[in-house]
Amino acid sequence: MSIQAKFHLERGDFTLDVDLQIPGKGVTALFGRSGSGKTTILRCLAGLERIEDARLQFNGDLWQDATFFLPVHQRPLGYVFQEASLFPHLTAKNNLLYGFKRISARERRVQLDDVVSLLGLETLLTRYPDALSGGQRQRVAIGRALLTSPQLLLMDEPMASLDVTSKGEILPYLERLRDELSIPVVYVSHAIEEVARLADHMVLLEAGRTLAQGPLQTLLTRTDLPLAHSEQASAVIEGTVAVHHEPDHLTEVTFAGGSLLISRQQRAIGAPLRARILARDVSVALARPDASSVLNSLQVRIAEISDDPHPGHMILSLDVGGQTLLARISLRSCRQLALEKGQTLWAMVKGVAVT
Repeated sequence: MSIQAKFHLERGDFTLDVDLQIPGKGVTALFGRSGSGKTTILRCLAGLERIEDARLQFNGDLWQDATFFLPVHQRPLGYVFQEASLFPHLTAKNNLLYGFKRISARERRVQLDDVVSLLGLETLLTRYPDALSGGQRQRVAIGRALLTSPQLLLMDEPMASLDVTSKGEILPYLERLRDELSIPVVYVSHAIEEVARLADHMVLLEAGRTLAQGPLQTLLTRTDLPLAHSEQASAVIEGTVAVHHEPDHLTEVTFAGGSLLISRQQRAIGAPLRARILARDVSVALARPDASSVLNSLQVRIAEISDDPHPGHMILSLDVGGQTLLARISLRSCRQLALEKGQTLWAMVKGVAVT
């Protein structure tokens, strides 16, 4: 299962020229600056942009080529926009049912009760949109799209218009959607913290072209790409919830390279959990510190040492149990510790710094 898409579009000063291989499962993020072509690609996938130089196949079915174009209403997809755009005269429940009623009973693969539970909408069903917060409205909009029983879900910066509190409210529901549904999602964002938390696969875009595409963890930490050298350079560690240390409000996450103590997470024991660690929050030492306020010490191997745009900084790519951690350290520290590729050392990560 996969999506093969090739689009070429020229519009004024902007040219879109991409050849995409998108997995037919999980969340694929289209990531890049404003104007890089993210939303245009999403509109092409949806059929909202009808361009001649294009080819699109979804799970082996042809949606578009030089001689054929499947209309928007015949593409089995749901679309979530930046704004929820709910019908103001309908309750949350009736907004949800608007999508549900469009699908014949024999084609319904997603049920109302399941969506209500998945998105935590039980107490909101009788409210009208003007009585809902921004995050609540967007959850209803996502539910409405899911109730069309789509085979593909497109999401165009669904949290762009939300404040920090509302984003924090909706993110856990998007994680549940990723973990519990088998519907592939193409997610547009220019917020790397959203992408790192939600995506499995990434397409990195710049000026209408593809810089790289592949697994999220790989693209975040590739030092030949700009993400590893940005101010928000980070890595994602995939692990499993091992134990909650209730008195300390901490959660212990285990993975092949060891364990991490992080701020308390609302996840069940045994549940998968990804931890995003900023490169600037990782320090290194030649020996494991005996006494420190830093909770996490991981034995790592230096896989690569790279220059950073800042002349006084270096980027270390660290192998930890087969996963990659990034550390941004000073040039002086790198020189004083005589660091070199292949060396084994200790990486320290504050528990309060992990998200």
